[in-house]
Amino acid sequence: MSKLGTLGARLHRGEIGYDFVGKRKIWYGISILITITAILGLTVRGLNMGIEFQGGAVFTTERTSVSVSQAETYAEEASGHDAIVQKLGNGGLRIQIAGIDTDKSDQINEQLAKDLKVDAAKINAELVGPSWGDQIANKAWQGLAIFMILVVIYLAIAFEWRMAVAALVALIHDITITVGIYALVGFEVTPGTVIGLLTILGYSLYDTVVVFDSLKEQTKDITKQTRWTYSEIADRSINGTLVRSINTTVVALLPVAGLLFIGGGVLGAGMLNDISLSLFVGLAAGAYSSIFIATPLVADLKEREPQMKALKKRVLAKRAQAAATGVPLETEVSDEPLDDDEPEDAAAAVVGPRNQPASRNRGRGRPSGKRR
Repeated sequence: MSKLGTLGARLHRGEIGYDFVGKRKIWYGISILITITAILGLTVRGLNMGIEFQGGAVFTTERTSVSVSQAETYAEEASGHDAIVQKLGNGGLRIQIAGIDTDKSDQINEQLAKDLKVDAAKINAELVGPSWGDQIANKAWQGLAIFMILVVIYLAIAFEWRMAVAALVALIHDITITVGIYALVGFEVTPGTVIGLLTILGYSLYDTVVVFDSLKEQTKDITKQTRWTYSEIADRSINGTLVRSINTTVVALLPVAGLLFIGGGVLGAGMLNDISLSLFVGLAAGAYSSIFIATPLVADLKEREPQMKALKKRVLAKRAQAAATGVPLETEVSDEPLDDDEPEDAAAAVVGPRNQPASRNRGRGRPSGKRR
């Protein structure tokens, strides 16, 4: 078995683990800092909206020797507006100018043909009205709102309202960071960007639901025991699904990274940049939020319940009594016989409860952890 597989198995069994929930204030602080940075970028720089949202024209030329920077200068002089120019694979140029109408586009077309020394009839001009962009933006917001409402309803029914709230906070966290990165980087916001944003919500929610499902299973009848608090079992749920979440995220990020850095960066495909950046940032933020934000937030909300507060007091009192008397807490062990290469005290390191009831382990006659 690979080292990663062994690590995942040990994390799942609770033999080792990291205290994610116990250090949740650190993760909250990091997320708040990143979110503030994203909001500042959005406020100061704003989003670079494409012509699909604000209207304008796109001129596509045949092969030309004019550089991108020179073409930008020609386009801005001809139109009086800022222009975005991209070099195409066939040697042509894609010139995007926002905020112009149909009458002015004909004049710009003729002027560009002269400056770029190409045939005006071979310049393909596409016009987009601002009303169409407003419709696209409104539909995107409606789709996002409907998605959020359905997510909250589903999680509230399948799990509980606290998990629904935590998942909603994690989704808003992911969207804010992704939009903020777009503002800071200056990438153009197109319908492809909207598609990417809606796609990452599904990935982010998947990782979160996996942890929530494990947490729901392990917290059944939690108040009937006095060995673990809710936060400790939440930690076990995160650790038990940690390797799975990492593997899922890495596998999803690899092809997206290819689109972003090779397709968009090397080949210069602009549309690939629009959708791949939102996917890349959103997938990374979603993996982070499902581990460091959603589940710790659920633990915070649950620990406010009177019954969970009472459980925590009983657990701490029992541990204090054990420490004072020098008698170790009862340790559950597995029903399966220990393997020759398995350490004798492996079960004692478990953070949360195992699936096997402790009553099935009584009377096994294994004094001091030694094997007969």
